[in-house]
Amino acid sequence: MPDLSTSYLGLRLKNPLVPSSTPLSHKIDRVLHLEDAGAAAVVLHSLFEEDVRNEERMLDRFLLNPEAFGEAAGHLPLSDDYLSKLDTYLETIAVLKARCSIPIVASLNGASPSGWVELGRELQEAGADALELNAWYMPGDADLSGATIEDRYLALLKDLKQGVTIPVTMKLSPFFSSLPHFVRRAEAAGAAGVSLFNRFFQPDIDLDTLSVVDRAQLSSSADGLLTMRWIAILRGRCRLTLAATGGVHTAADALKMLLAGADVVHLASALLLHGPERLQTILADLARWLEEHEYASVEQLQGAMSQQNLPDPSAFARAAYLHALDSFTPPPGVRY
Repeated sequence: MPDLSTSYLGLRLKNPLVPSSTPLSHKIDRVLHLEDAGAAAVVLHSLFEEDVRNEERMLDRFLLNPEAFGEAAGHLPLSDDYLSKLDTYLETIAVLKARCSIPIVASLNGASPSGWVELGRELQEAGADALELNAWYMPGDADLSGATIEDRYLALLKDLKQGVTIPVTMKLSPFFSSLPHFVRRAEAAGAAGVSLFNRFFQPDIDLDTLSVVDRAQLSSSADGLLTMRWIAILRGRCRLTLAATGGVHTAADALKMLLAGADVVHLASALLLHGPERLQTILADLARWLEEHEYASVEQLQGAMSQQNLPDPSAFARAAYLHALDSFTPPPGVRY
């Protein structure tokens, strides 16, 4: 039986399959189900900056200035009965750490570099083994430069690192003018890993009602190609843990990410579509492929097809692009 173990943020995992931040982790029993199905670690659903700040504002309004709201203050729940999203999140971590044998990674989603020291410390004290910082910001201001946004992300990382000793990984989007440069800056700022890539919410338009439709779009295996390319470029050019996320639905998808250089692969859409049992299927197929191809371990194949030995990955990418264009042939029956 091949050795499926790997390393993730300095943690030793039994295999490279790590469910990422999804609604599945809202319920403790569901996380336990993921562990039973073979998950090597779990990234919890995100605690959003807006949730914490809104709750703080509400408490300030009612508790610090109740006379301004008259009778409304009388309907404020008693403190013993009031459980905020932060309290619930902290309790979830504590319960899971008592009942799970796998690492639990807390997830923070925000873009404002303030107040994260205390919050990060609370998550660590609750028992989180690591923190994933999902720096999600949609730049709509044409006067805001890319460098300014990058500096904001790094300030947020540094702020969080001041309050915790556990490893912090950053979940990034693909929208950087020079991703390797930013990853190097994140490493210098204290990041222990990066997760590539965050899939931004994309609104749609309903042509019948002429309204904007808000719906989550699940990934497909094709969505993993972008991640695979950048993992292959970053492997060997940084010392960070590389986590591939987005587009991993099968063992074949996972193997491609590992060959490119990923240390772990995150799964979300595959689990939402097929349930936690999907982990068992992928693990069995992964072990079978390794055995058939005479690999003794996952670590033996990691990065085997990365670009770490190429002096200029950008030149290689352009050459591959030209080759793909030149080799294209139309489908049968289609005439140009």
